[in-house]
Amino acid sequence: VQLQASGGGLVQAGGSLRLSCAASKRTTSNNGMGWFRQAPGKEREFVAAISWRGDSTNHADSVKGRFTISRDNARNTLYLQMNSLKPEDTAVYYCAAARGAWIATTARDYACWGQGTQVTVSS
Repeated sequence: VQLQASGGGLVQAGGSLRLSCAASKRTTSNNGMGWFRQAPGKEREFVAAISWRGDSTNHADSVKGRFTISRDNARNTLYLQMNSLKPEDTAVYYCAAARGAWIATTARDYACWGQGTQVTVSS
């Protein structure tokens, strides 16, 4: 499985972006999916995760109420809608496919990673 993340860019604080992650194979419809991010000098951190059917989600406290993860299995695509962006959201965002079908919040539970897309929020 190959994952291709896109949609990053430069936005002012308070603005919005929608990230997309296209999967190369339909098999990801049987896997939980997630978004992580890594800021310069910091460790990769969990952002959001979604179950294989899309009926269960989990968002990190730092993004809860501002970010929404979703998926379209017919299009093999994962999304992250990001609203009310803050400068501290600046990071490279990675999408990933989990080893199992359910929600996973730690990086070691993910088997396949996309290349990352840069999100920069200016103050």
